[in-house]
Amino acid sequence: MGKNTTFAGRRWRGGLLAAAVLTAAGCSGGGAVSGETAKAPADPADASGTIKVLTHRTDLVQNGTMARYAEEFNKVYPKVKVKFEALTDYEGEVKIRMNTDDYGDVLMIPAAVAKNDYPKFFAPLGTAAELGGTYRFSDKTEVGGKVYGIAQFGTANGFVYNKAVWKKAGLTGWPATPGEFLADLRAVKAKTDALPYYTNFKDGWPLTAWSNSIGSVTCDAEAGDKLAGAVSPWREGGELNTIDSLLHDIVEDGLSEKDPNTTNWEASKGLIARGEVATMQLGSWAVTQMRDAAEKAGTDPDDIGFMPFPVRKDGKYCAVLASDYQQAVNAHSAHKAAARAWIDWFTRKSGYAAAEGAVPTLKSAAMPGTLKDFVDNDVTFLERSEAKTGEVNAIDNAAEIGLNKPDYRQKLVDLARGAQHGSLDDYFADLDKRWNEAARTAGS
Repeated sequence: MGKNTTFAGRRWRGGLLAAAVLTAAGCSGGGAVSGETAKAPADPADASGTIKVLTHRTDLVQNGTMARYAEEFNKVYPKVKVKFEALTDYEGEVKIRMNTDDYGDVLMIPAAVAKNDYPKFFAPLGTAAELGGTYRFSDKTEVGGKVYGIAQFGTANGFVYNKAVWKKAGLTGWPATPGEFLADLRAVKAKTDALPYYTNFKDGWPLTAWSNSIGSVTCDAEAGDKLAGAVSPWREGGELNTIDSLLHDIVEDGLSEKDPNTTNWEASKGLIARGEVATMQLGSWAVTQMRDAAEKAGTDPDDIGFMPFPVRKDGKYCAVLASDYQQAVNAHSAHKAAARAWIDWFTRKSGYAAAEGAVPTLKSAAMPGTLKDFVDNDVTFLERSEAKTGEVNAIDNAAEIGLNKPDYRQKLVDLARGAQHGSLDDYFADLDKRWNEAARTAGS
């Protein structure tokens, strides 16, 4: 998996909406449990036992980074032994394991678990009132006033770009409208040898990150919640219309690769680092990876920049902060105190979020250096509301659209390049129809 975080493969299914319902795969998780809260131990000496932590970070387990985190953890909690199990197909394997009670002591909540089913599988970590003041994104796992997961970190959405390439094209400021963004990409095409935009079409998952700009367009942290209903999300003026129209127009104007079926995520890091690609739509988590690629390529890591979605509200850009995978305690764990101790320490003390250049879960922590340009230019940060995620999930699933799946945007790209027949307006009208019909029937 390389250095990919969850934003690089569900990789970013901690994105706008969780995906399918786990029970649809026949998963029972052993049925309902007592709901015992996984409390943090008052005294580190009170936490003991061996806990298994399931992780998607195969790279960090293989290179010893996770073992080093465990060594530091043991300086505080000497009676807890931490074992890691890294899973390449994290989502697929954990979904199967959750047919039993044995799915680790600590795990990231799979996207396949419906939010309303969290109490069946995970131990509550506290109330929303207790945790909301300390941690960002706590409402993402809140069910019935209780919180079932704590984010490892978060991300802001935008565009990773090579500043040197954009400067060569005569571009030094950020575009403020989708039209200006397209004009800037045309300038890159005309004045440089770089490919203006890279879709990462073949791997698919990068296309899902476009959904994480919902809220940035209207500077509304509750924009995702407002999808809960027969609201025609792709209507003219709607956020998804603006977002998906931009992707469509990039491709239609010939500003992306000629054959998107040839894209490669791992290769794309080197392409943008060497200035062969100018721009990619991704979360801020990707900046660190692209700068690492620049170091390996012998180019300047500082050439890798990050810009917000090209829309301004009242003269300011807005960036929605969204949660990464949420760490949870298995409701069937025999060592809940030790498992909770690990989650708290990892979130507060490990330095993991800072190492990843990500938005810290702790509200008291500073924004990462990867977002320095956002901070310096007074970009407004909005923590995305997850209050109606369950309702929106149900509609999305019933409509079979998949805002967190690549399929519908892959079709959008194919329409734009003429690989499929049809117009953008007709496609949006079909998406709206399916969404609205699902909204009227979901849950009935």
